[in-house]
Amino acid sequence: MRVASGEREIWAAASHFDVTVGEQVVVPLDMPMENFHSDTLNRDFPVIYFAGAITRKGDMRPPVMPAGHPPIAGAATAHGGAPVAAVEPVPGGLTVVEIWAGRTRLAGSTVTVRGRVVKFNPGIMGTNWLHLQDGSGSPTNGTHDLAVTTPANVKVGDVVTVTGAVSVDQDFGAGYTYPVIIREAAVVAN
Repeated sequence: MRVASGEREIWAAASHFDVTVGEQVVVPLDMPMENFHSDTLNRDFPVIYFAGAITRKGDMRPPVMPAGHPPIAGAATAHGGAPVAAVEPVPGGLTVVEIWAGRTRLAGSTVTVRGRVVKFNPGIMGTNWLHLQDGSGSPTNGTHDLAVTTPANVKVGDVVTVTGAVSVDQDFGAGYTYPVIIREAAVVAN
C-alpha cells in the first residue's frame, strides 16, 4: 500500500485488510527493506516497510503478523506435533541441539545440519522460511527446532542438508525474535 504523510510517501506491506483511499492509517516503520523486488507485483521498491499490521488511526487492535509468517521463538514447541524420528547427522555436521547449545560460540560461523522439514513458508520478507528437526533437543525448551531462511524451495517432510551462517538474537520486529537461526542457507535434498 502507498501511504502519504505530508510531503513524504512510503510503501508498506502487511496482511490484507480493507481500506479506502484517504483513510488515515498507522504504519510501523521498524522493518524497512531496501531495494526490494516483489515477484508478485513485478515491481522494485527503493524502500518498503514490512509491518505486522497496518491499523486505522485510532484503532486499538493488537497487531497480527501476516498469514504464514514464521512463529516467534517462544512458539517453537508449536512445531512439536509427533516427535521427529532421529535423522542421521551429516558427517562433519552438527545436530539441531548442538547448534542451540553452541549458538553463542557458533555465531557468524557456517554450519551444516541435516534434518526433516516440519514447516515451510515461502516468500516472506523476500525469502523462504523453514523449520528443521532431527530428533535431537527438547520440545519443552524449544531446542528441538531450528529456523532457517533460504532461497530454496522444499516440502514439509523432506529430509535436507542445510549449510549456512548462524545468527543469534535476531529481532524481526513485532515480537518476532529468534535466539538462533540459520540465514540464507544452501539446502540440498537427501
